[in-house]
Amino acid sequence: MGPVSTPEEATPQARERHAELTQILDEARWRYHVMDAPTIADAEFDRLMVELVELEERYAGLRTPDSPSQQVGGPPSATFAPVTHPARMLSLDNAFSREEVQRWWDRAVRELGAEAITRSQLLCELKVDGLAIDLVYEDGRLARAATRGDGTTGEDVTANIRTVRSIPHTLTGDGPIPSVVEIRGEVFLSVEEFTKVNEHLVEQGKAPFANPRNSAAGSLRQKDPRVTASRNLGFVAHGIGVVEGIELDRLSQAYDLLEGWGVPTSPHRRLVDSLDQVWDYIDHFGEHRHSVEHELDGVVLKLDSRSVQDQLGTTSRAPRWAIAYKYPPEEVTTKLLDIRVAVGRTGRVTPYAVMEPVLVAGSTVARATLHNAGEVERKGVLIGDTVVLRKAGDVIPEVVGPVAELRDGTERRFVMATHCPSCGTELRPEKEGDADLRCPNQRSCPDQLRDRLFHLASRQALDIESLGERAADALLSAGLLVDEGDLFDLTAEDLVRAEFFTTKDGNLSANGTKLLANLEQAKTRPFAKFLVALSIRHVGKGVAPDLAAAFGNIEALRAASEEELAAVDGIGATLAAAVVEWFAEPWRAAIVDKWLAAGCVMADAPSEEQWPQTLAGLSIVVTGSLPGWTRDQLTEAIVARGGKSSSSVSKKTDFVVVGESAGSKYDKAVALRRPMLDADGFAVLLEDGPDAVADRVRVGED
Repeated sequence: MGPVSTPEEATPQARERHAELTQILDEARWRYHVMDAPTIADAEFDRLMVELVELEERYAGLRTPDSPSQQVGGPPSATFAPVTHPARMLSLDNAFSREEVQRWWDRAVRELGAEAITRSQLLCELKVDGLAIDLVYEDGRLARAATRGDGTTGEDVTANIRTVRSIPHTLTGDGPIPSVVEIRGEVFLSVEEFTKVNEHLVEQGKAPFANPRNSAAGSLRQKDPRVTASRNLGFVAHGIGVVEGIELDRLSQAYDLLEGWGVPTSPHRRLVDSLDQVWDYIDHFGEHRHSVEHELDGVVLKLDSRSVQDQLGTTSRAPRWAIAYKYPPEEVTTKLLDIRVAVGRTGRVTPYAVMEPVLVAGSTVARATLHNAGEVERKGVLIGDTVVLRKAGDVIPEVVGPVAELRDGTERRFVMATHCPSCGTELRPEKEGDADLRCPNQRSCPDQLRDRLFHLASRQALDIESLGERAADALLSAGLLVDEGDLFDLTAEDLVRAEFFTTKDGNLSANGTKLLANLEQAKTRPFAKFLVALSIRHVGKGVAPDLAAAFGNIEALRAASEEELAAVDGIGATLAAAVVEWFAEPWRAAIVDKWLAAGCVMADAPSEEQWPQTLAGLSIVVTGSLPGWTRDQLTEAIVARGGKSSSSVSKKTDFVVVGESAGSKYDKAVALRRPMLDADGFAVLLEDGPDAVADRVRVGED
């Protein structure tokens, strides 16, 4: 093995591009996983993610736990109760060529040897375009079902899952039934059912779903299980998590057992011995992809042996023993009728194509993003063109370019809007040289404010359950909010001015009563939750606890200089500058003043139960999941005992707590030879302090 190269120190330009990519990818993931309303093409997302990863590998300090490269899925929505998965649900790394699959195979061979890998065999499965679901059976009975969420915490959709006919409520069969088994799979809507659902929605005057994946997600996330039951959802299992009571040597063995218990598995899977057979499988379904009952966006390759899987392990977001090969996107042609613009949550104004509806990769498409005016120019498309459209990754539509030979002279160039389509404010780049135009009316632009309200109401922020999109629209339409600073001043007298919050006789409705109660409850959320809710650039749920622990209350944070902020472990110069910039804007600072005046605590007050300060002065990093703990509970337990819950491992880290599915922080802890504890050791550390765990600590590879 050659010498390991040392990453360079990031340049200002690299930090700026990294921050921009992070913002774009975070918003795209939120739109896709939480809103079920994707806004960028799958291939574009993958391209931007590759660029982000390359930056993080080249420059030191850019990769943080909050980076999109370290995340799985998206945060759970605020619609359903949160559920912590028994074992973390990971994502998959993608390959787009034979060479990338070959590199994945070669890495596995180098790690364990050709004989072990060949003996393991490979499972080939179709990558179902649906919604990932985690089913937990206890003593053979379905105990709960949850969406993947962020991989650690998902949404409890048990009541709705019970309406899916193909998912058994009780495991049956002649074979042994485990005391606990966690079954992973995909809920999907068949192509045939997708067409029926959309036809029914159009008949009712409602907007159709964009594709089967969104249709399945929207159907499962209904508050009324009867609506879910009316959609003929399917399910196919594709993995096993925690299992107790039986031993499994191979994943294919698990699939055989699942079939015996009445759980649907894919009839299209195949166990093969070589990469040549893998390519036969990939080529076959590449030619017959529309003969399958569900939409698919590729093929998943898995090493079958469970011991090989355990030896190869995982990264922070994906198993090393599996990879998803994505087919090249399908392409069709259609007429570009118009190019319009939309404004997003951050003020970024994006052109999008309006086209004659066309069927591509199994769904009808009429709109596609064009990213920015420069991209429209680069693609060379004119309004009125016949354009090539593809479903990148078979999910998100993307305009590839014009069919110039079909032009007849009636086509015209797109002229970028000069004013915001939502509020009419003149558009401008955030700084000189930016490709994107933005609406500078960040305070009260309706579209930006609506998205900020929905964000602050999310579970990762203030968890205001009754403040959904319809409620936010109602508040804005009635003129009840100038910005989010007015939110906690709302009264019953205010809400009855909005039809959404009133009964037929003009009194406050249940919606209004619930919103006021939720707002009152939200006033005492932990300080870190408020920091997420404020929409400070780069301050997400990963770094907010670090800021909260370092400064304790909003006034101390507001008074902090860039130097003081940057000195906090895991923060850095870019984020420090963003915090100072946020408070320097008078209307933003006024949001804090209004919330404080309305009774929001915005501080971590001492707990009523005075915990012994067993961790005083210690910096603790937790990687992976610990049974019985949520991420927020871990942070609160560490801080309550005087410690600092850090998001990154450094030479200053006192202990690294290693749970299930530990990621890159474990690797860094090994490299830096930091003391490591398991879940039991962590419990002792909390109770009795560092001296009590001296005989439990591991350092490096010891």
